[in-house]
Amino acid sequence: MGMGNVPGAVVAAGGLVGGYGVARWTGKRPLGGVALAAAGAVAAREWRRSSGGAAAAGLSAAYLAAFAGAHPLARKMGAWPAVFAVAGGMAVASLVVTRREG
Repeated sequence: MGMGNVPGAVVAAGGLVGGYGVARWTGKRPLGGVALAAAGAVAAREWRRSSGGAAAAGLSAAYLAAFAGAHPLARKMGAWPAVFAVAGGMAVASLVVTRREG
């Protein structure tokens, strides 16, 4: 399976988890932001390819909302649980929006 075949759901969830991990483990939040943005760009490209511009725009907005939403959620449940929760929610949203009837 080539990189072009990785579902946007996997890339987006991985970007949320990976972006936080990079920021946490390096102590450099901007570096985590770069990882988050790179994964978001790859996911958006996949969403556009598979489901069109409207789906890509909506899911990109959801990706940003998941990132932002993880912050207040982390105060209630802890950082890692919040990151995993929003990553899981993002993956589900992506799968629902991009699902193709076979």
